[in-house]
Amino acid sequence: MTTLFSPLQLGAIAAPNRIFMAPLTRCRAGDGHVPTALMAEYYAQRASAGLLIAEATMAMAGNSAFWHEPGIHSAAQVAGWKLTTDAVHAAGGRIFLQIWHGGRACHPLLNDGAQPVAPSAIPITGDEVHTPQGKQPYVLPRELGDDELPAIVAGFRKAAENAKAAGFDGVEVHGANGYLLDEFLRDGANKRSGPYGGSVENRARLLFEVIEATSSVWGSERVGLRISPLNSYNSMIDSDPVGLAAWLAARLNDFNLAYLHAMRGDFFGVQKGDVMTTIRANYKGVLVANMGYTSAEAAEAVAAGKVDAVAFGTGFLANPDLPARIQAGAPLNLPDPAKFYSPGPEGYTDYPSLATA
Repeated sequence: MTTLFSPLQLGAIAAPNRIFMAPLTRCRAGDGHVPTALMAEYYAQRASAGLLIAEATMAMAGNSAFWHEPGIHSAAQVAGWKLTTDAVHAAGGRIFLQIWHGGRACHPLLNDGAQPVAPSAIPITGDEVHTPQGKQPYVLPRELGDDELPAIVAGFRKAAENAKAAGFDGVEVHGANGYLLDEFLRDGANKRSGPYGGSVENRARLLFEVIEATSSVWGSERVGLRISPLNSYNSMIDSDPVGLAAWLAARLNDFNLAYLHAMRGDFFGVQKGDVMTTIRANYKGVLVANMGYTSAEAAEAVAAGKVDAVAFGTGFLANPDLPARIQAGAPLNLPDPAKFYSPGPEGYTDYPSLATA
């Protein structure tokens, strides 16, 4: 396991190990999507990660997809997140904020009746969203006009500025899992014509504009990007996911990012393919892998040069001291899925560390 505990330079950030915490939506924000002291405790407990990547956070108002997810578009939210960054830094950690637009995964019941927006008027099917009125089907989104996209880019830029004011060490642009930027990127959700549709270059245009905007705030060396070329979550599909991954990986070399964070598979096993090998072959920067890695597989992948770090999701959710447990070969706490999104500390901040077990 020694390779997982070697330091890694992420642009401007020095990570002491290669065991990262993946962004995990936990729905513990308070009224007004304001981060809470409980969230600060949760992240500080996990500060031994090489890098903490905080959960999907609304870059701009009116785009809620999870009911109780946090935002970074109001002064109260900035102040709420400052509790987390202060706590993480006091515990010796480093933390990026994942900034996000829910796109067609948003719902009118979560957004004062507003219809969700998307690259094309194609709804998510086969799933439902949690709302104040219980689980509800997703609705038909409205196709965005080209003239509306500069305001979205500006919203991400402002979110990056607010994340800096809140004390984060950088931001991760959420370009994965069937939310707005991913919807533009993949041809199963983007059927539009014009400068933001059709060719892969056009479909990636909005993503690149957002990366440029956030980099103008932070410097690209404090900006990461998460992608999921294979994941069919939120009714996503692409006609050539491996080709998309290869093209995107090569083009991203132009941005000098802190890292590229790639999900290697599909939650549902619908789309198959080896995207990690092609991304590694085409991307010259720091590559962070995610999705179902054991600690042994992660150590092997880093040792072999297949990836530079691995982000753990549910492993970190249930084990606040995951690096120490991996290093000691200690057993892991099992996560409780019934409490992933429930309110309060149960199943959130009450998982024991080795010191308290």
